[in-house]
Formats: sequence, structure tokens, C-alpha cells
Amino acid sequence: MNSKKPTLLVLAAGMGSRYGGLKQMDHFGPNGESIIDYSVYDAILAGFGKVVFIVREYFLEEFKVVFDKKFADKIEVEYVTQELYNVPEGLTYNMEREKPWGTAHAILVAASCINEPFGVINADDYYGRDAYFVLHDFLSNDTSEDYSVIAYYLKNTLSEHGEVNRGVCTTKDGKNLSDVIERIKIKRRSDGKIAFPDEDGNEIFLQEETLVSMNMWGFKPSYFEHTEKLFVNFVIERGNELKSEFYIPTVVDHLIKENILNVKILNTNSSWFGVTYPEDKPAVIEAIRKLIAEGMYPENLWQK
Repeated sequence: MNSKKPTLLVLAAGMGSRYGGLKQMDHFGPNGESIIDYSVYDAILAGFGKVVFIVREYFLEEFKVVFDKKFADKIEVEYVTQELYNVPEGLTYNMEREKPWGTAHAILVAASCINEPFGVINADDYYGRDAYFVLHDFLSNDTSEDYSVIAYYLKNTLSEHGEVNRGVCTTKDGKNLSDVIERIKIKRRSDGKIAFPDEDGNEIFLQEETLVSMNMWGFKPSYFEHTEKLFVNFVIERGNELKSEFYIPTVVDHLIKENILNVKILNTNSSWFGVTYPEDKPAVIEAIRKLIAEGMYPENLWQK
């Protein structure tokens, strides 16, 4: 059993290109609360001891102004910036590239401030309170080197307003992941079927009950050592591309396929919702309003 409380790492460096702004700081609750507010609130209740935010340098100060005063006296908080130049010494890449290297790299930049088991979430996704308790239990009590994923049904994670990217999960024994592959541009067609294009542009169909990762993971500190090796190879092979991305599912899939460790599928009764497009915002505001009406959250989340 781990003596230190697990950490929650929040991926908040996204530029919100499809949303049209920094959705990680947008207001969804009745008193200006962001989705992050509700995530951290649930994480504190579940027993997480620290939250680490991965952000970009250009909005770090603005981000800290918003969240420091909310969380500083409730949970330990650290900030780490993810930038294109955060690569191991000696590696070269295309200097015309603008975006950093993706979600797996975002976690990697936090290696210096995490020494305990840790959970990972997206800043703009609401995962549900039970998911944090389930993840905390795994991180606090699992003594193996295994990782974990909170999986959701694909049908519950689509946007009515455009395409989404999802880590599509498969399992052979119902307990551990056997495969996780990042699929991009998934959408529900006009005939109701769910599909994504392959590399040749052909449509590949997915079932409604397909399990997908919404980037809620449970990792051990070994993640950093495993991932740095893979990231070095990634930059050597694809560093000259302008938009190549180093995804979390790429790392996880490699570790599974090489029989390095298992990734346990954790079940939760939580519902997920999130924002990808501006048109998603009203539905999220309404979902939070209902949770408040049901007594899940107070009207003013951080009122003293």
C-alpha cells in the first residue's frame, strides 16, 4: 500500500482550436466554475493529495490567477509548462513546427514533480465523482507496476457538433486492455452509424458499446522512464513532421504489446461529458445544473 497520497495530473495545455479559445478556463457553473473546478473538487473528496497542471507558458500567469486562489488552501498545487523545446538534449526537430508533441509528452514534462502513483485527466472533460474514487483506490492499493484506465462507452462520448478523437480499447479477458489505438475524426453519420476514416480515407465503423479511453488513466512513476525512451525514438523518426503527435495510447499500447505490464480496465458508474466545440457548451452547463439540483455539488463550489 502506498504511503503517499496519489497525485492528479491535469492536461490543460490544449489550445482549443476547435473550441475557439481556452476552454479549460471557460465558465460552466453558476458562479463561473470551470470543468476543472468540479474535477478538482471530486479529486479532493476522493483523497488525492496534489494536483499538477500542465499548461502553456503564454497563459500560465492567467491560469494561476484563476486557480491559485481557489485551490491553494485545499490541495497542494504545482504548474508545469509544456513547450515544443521540451525534448531530451541532442535531439533535433523541424523548427517550423508550432504545436508541442501531444498528450504522452505532456505527462513526460511533469517527471520532476511526481514521485508517486498518479491519475491523469483532461482539463475539459467531466468524468464523474465515482471515477475519482475508483482511480484513487487503484493508485493507493495496487502494489504491482500495472497501470489502469477508466473506460466509457463510445456512444456516450460523441459530440453532436463535429468529429472527436478517442482511444479505442479492446480486451480479451474483460479485466485488462489488450489494445488501445488513438482513432481520430470519429463521428456519428446521418444514418446513425459511428465511423472514422482510415489512412486511405475509407470509413471504418465502430459499435455503440465500443470501450474508449477519455484520457483518465492511472499510472505509476515508471511511466516516465518508459515514455522517455519511446519519445526519443518518436522525435528521431517523426520530429521533422509539422503535426505529428505522441499520444498516451501509443505508449500504453507499446507497453501492453511488449508484455512490459498490464493495464487494468476500471469500471465506474460515472457519466462523462465534455466540450470539443462551442456548440457543446449549453449541454455541459445544463448537465452541471442538474448535478447541483440533485445535491451532488453546492451552488457556489468554493464558498467558504
